[in-house]
Amino acid sequence: MHMRMRARSIPVEYYILRVAEPAAPECAVDGIIVGYIADRPIFATVADSAGTRYRYVGLAARLSDGRYDVQSLSPGEWIVEPGLVYSSEG
Repeated sequence: MHMRMRARSIPVEYYILRVAEPAAPECAVDGIIVGYIADRPIFATVADSAGTRYRYVGLAARLSDGRYDVQSLSPGEWIVEPGLVYSSEG
């Protein structure tokens, strides 16, 4: 009998990035809005409170019960509410 592996037991909060604001523009593509989700803008680049920059890579995958599929994240990727995935730059 094949049993499906359970999702990581680490709380999803460990994968949530708290974004301070859209990243300060340093070149023409930064600070642009690439779309909208739930009436909120999706910024191409964001920064956390320490100034670390992250770039938008897509929407967070979800499991059948609606929880985030944190196993689908690549190294350096973080979830930003409401369900966006950003990758650290550098």
